[in-house]
Amino acid sequence: MREIAHAVPRFVTTEVRDIDIDQEFEARLKDSSTLAFRVAFSVLRHHQDAEDVAQDAFARAHRGFSQLRDREAFRAWLVRMTWRLALDHRRGHLRRVAREQVPVEWNDSNAAPSSEQQVIAAERARRLWEAIDRLPEVLRLTVVLASIQEHSMKEVAVLTGAPEGTVKSRVFDAKKLLKEMLT
Repeated sequence: MREIAHAVPRFVTTEVRDIDIDQEFEARLKDSSTLAFRVAFSVLRHHQDAEDVAQDAFARAHRGFSQLRDREAFRAWLVRMTWRLALDHRRGHLRRVAREQVPVEWNDSNAAPSSEQQVIAAERARRLWEAIDRLPEVLRLTVVLASIQEHSMKEVAVLTGAPEGTVKSRVFDAKKLLKEMLT
């Protein structure tokens, strides 16, 4: 009898255990299907970003579920994981926004900008980036490379694979559209 038990390959037991773990994970996920989204949305206040973070949390939860010691704590574990992912996402977003803000020249170069000037500059930058986001993709890419990241027309032509004359035309068109949107 012992010989028969040892003759069964190990992978069969592992496969059965994996199927059981997957079924248990799916059951627990059904029980808390909207939980990750609600947690992410409470941090991010943006529907699409919250969905992305929730999906990432579900994927990570699936990968780590077999190592979870107390399966009854799944919901709390999912909440903590989603919360941390949402905070990381928000911090990354804030870093990108800070990096992309248009520099503002102040009247007195020795004085620090007042809070009113900072608010005005932040609002101008926000409005500019909203307008840039509304541009067609090809114009948006060209104007960001040329005007925001300050690449030369030749460099933009190489980066986009477009002739230099086309790049100049796209920058002109993008600036014209931006001026219309912002006035």
